[in-house]
Amino acid sequence: MVQGLKWTVNEVPRSDDPHLELMSVENVKKANEFHKSFPQYTITPLQKLSSLAAYLGVKNIYCKDESYRFGLNAFKVLGGSYAMGRYIAQELGRDVSELPYKVLTSDKLREEFGQATFFTATDGNHGRGVAWAANRLGQKAVVRMPKGTTKTRFDNIAKEGATVTIEEMNYDDCVRMAAAEAAKTEHGIIVQDTAWEGYEEIPGWIMQGYGTMVMEADEQLHQDGIDRPTHVFVQAGVGSLAGAVVGYFANKYKEHPPIMVVCEASAADCLYRSAITKTGDLVKVTGDLQTIMAGLACGEGNTLSWDILKNHVSVFASCPDWMSAKATRIYANPLP
Repeated sequence: MVQGLKWTVNEVPRSDDPHLELMSVENVKKANEFHKSFPQYTITPLQKLSSLAAYLGVKNIYCKDESYRFGLNAFKVLGGSYAMGRYIAQELGRDVSELPYKVLTSDKLREEFGQATFFTATDGNHGRGVAWAANRLGQKAVVRMPKGTTKTRFDNIAKEGATVTIEEMNYDDCVRMAAAEAAKTEHGIIVQDTAWEGYEEIPGWIMQGYGTMVMEADEQLHQDGIDRPTHVFVQAGVGSLAGAVVGYFANKYKEHPPIMVVCEASAADCLYRSAITKTGDLVKVTGDLQTIMAGLACGEGNTLSWDILKNHVSVFASCPDWMSAKATRIYANPLP
């Protein structure tokens, strides 16, 4: 029997919204300015799918194409690089605006800061981004990957000079492993794109880094004559990207926000399951989390972003693998 789409209207009781300010336009702009200092920075395309929109009977469909981001084929480097910049700035007692790429990569900064070891767990793209940034900034990176990781993803991280292993455990257990190793290592720091009690500052910086992508897309819509999007669809693993996207648009369009939909892999739909309880508490999904949506195979939601999502998302959707495969084929072969 073919599994179908599951979805639920968000009826979780609203809270005080303590973390929405994290994704304010001002905070995201600071992250965007940081990324603009990188020589590899270019604005990625916002693809306009006019024929698909006409086929579906809607005015426009846009898709942000992150395959061009820093040559890494993913947006994740935006979060890891900004978090590392913020951490170095904090350790030096300076504002991140004082540490553009040219300063961060200078011999003077290396003498002043020294060298840290940035630990992380990843299904692929986040770890690659952390390894890439560490390599460029003259820092160390240690990356733990879950079982089932492809050789290509492993090799992409290894070639950035990181220490990388594939473990016989799922993603969430790799996160715990990396955090424990960082705590035992001199000048070790965990740079993880999920939050838990007692660990929210760095995940917050990562979310702000993702904001660069959202701000770009928003500005590109304006350039195409769109005052604001009516609907926003965003994928979620732990929910950091989703929290960044939803948080930015909730701040930017407070009086008339878009209808925002969060989409997860059905094998790891912790946010959807959390929403259907209507309690406001996060629900964990355990096990192997087998899905072709490798980057979304995360069973424990980001506590920081969940506070934003439960207050501002309209619909949570749980999507089976066949939907992802079909969507990939549609995007790869757009209607003429």
